[in-house]
Amino acid sequence: MKSKRFIAIAALALATAGAAVAQQGISALKGHNSRAPVDISADRGEAQDRADRVVFAGNVVVKQEELTLRTERLTVAYTDSNGIDINRIDASGAVVVTSPSETARGDFAVYDLDQGMITMVGNVRLERNGSFLNGGRLTIDLDTGRAVMDGGMRGVSQGGGGRVTGRFTVPQRSTGKTKTQ
Repeated sequence: MKSKRFIAIAALALATAGAAVAQQGISALKGHNSRAPVDISADRGEAQDRADRVVFAGNVVVKQEELTLRTERLTVAYTDSNGIDINRIDASGAVVVTSPSETARGDFAVYDLDQGMITMVGNVRLERNGSFLNGGRLTIDLDTGRAVMDGGMRGVSQGGGGRVTGRFTVPQRSTGKTKTQ
């Protein structure tokens, strides 16, 4: 019970770390349009039409509006009815997802475009304005802006022992008073 309370407090602190976001108390990713066009570049691409997927490898960069994903390997799953409709992106190998105010890093990521969810696993770190959270798994709901960090299983792809850890910067405020002697 104590760890769930810490996670809730830590997530709230991270969500309110940025000045513009502090007024809303939500992730800057809230309302991201997961149906916007997706631009992909890579060193190599392989279409696997019978499996309805494309595999990209080497310096892969994916952009969708203000969201950018970088990784070493990417698999794009799609349906081919009335045009290509991307519904899932799987990334592996030094995955970095950035928005204008946040950066998330992990070993693997799944971006479910139909659900508007990004899930990252393995040595995950979420950073914003000098504050950060580390854990085993991060789930970001792009519709609500809610980000949840879990510690993950002890000893599996992480050094934190199955716990969520973090550091939060505290803004320095002027008291308006000057010291006089």
